[in-house]
Amino acid sequence: RFVKNITSWNEMKPGFYHGHISYLDFAKFGVKKKPIYINVVRDPIERLVSYYYFLRFGDDYRPGLRRRKQGDKKTFDECVAEGGSDCAPEKLWLQIPFFCGHSSECWNVGSRWAMDQAKYNLVNEYFLVGVTEELEDFIMLLEAALPRFFRGATDLYRTGKKSHLRKTTEKKLPTKQTIAKLQQSDIWKMENEFYEFALEQFQFMRAHAVREKDGDLYILAQNFFYEKIYPKSN
Repeated sequence: RFVKNITSWNEMKPGFYHGHISYLDFAKFGVKKKPIYINVVRDPIERLVSYYYFLRFGDDYRPGLRRRKQGDKKTFDECVAEGGSDCAPEKLWLQIPFFCGHSSECWNVGSRWAMDQAKYNLVNEYFLVGVTEELEDFIMLLEAALPRFFRGATDLYRTGKKSHLRKTTEKKLPTKQTIAKLQQSDIWKMENEFYEFALEQFQFMRAHAVREKDGDLYILAQNFFYEKIYPKSN
């Protein structure tokens, strides 16, 4: 139904779909035109810490909404020290399976096959994958590459109130000891490897695509060459 909705709803094209969904291969459903996949990844531990406190305190988008863990005052450091389930290394396994897709193996925690598939999809199926730590540059690239959708987005990001960016209401940064304990996990090592892979790809794209000067965005000059080959006339 999701594939049909996106591809057949011609009256609403062009469309922009935003939400949490793992990679879906539209070709499996006999669809020739696939959507342009865009995504953003985050440092694995930072993501987990934010989500931990989000479940307890919510964010500034809907501050009055009661969250699932509301009332739990235990800090992330205390959770890790006690071996709690909400901060367990297994909770880090999220970005790899989302990029991997809907195969059952994608969601097997620690699967090397899942990480390889996630890397393959990131490179071959996603138009652009940014990182939250370099969000402005990500928006700059989107505007340069897809102005039909993102014209003016960079200026809006810089000058707007950023009301679209949600922040966890209360969050305490973890100690070095807590971070070190999580980094001993093989799951963290895999998620971090995927994050570093995504970061390298993004920085490579940025270096070869755009330049910024005095607040204006410039697409780099053509750096490829070709010649037309004409068939011999009879």
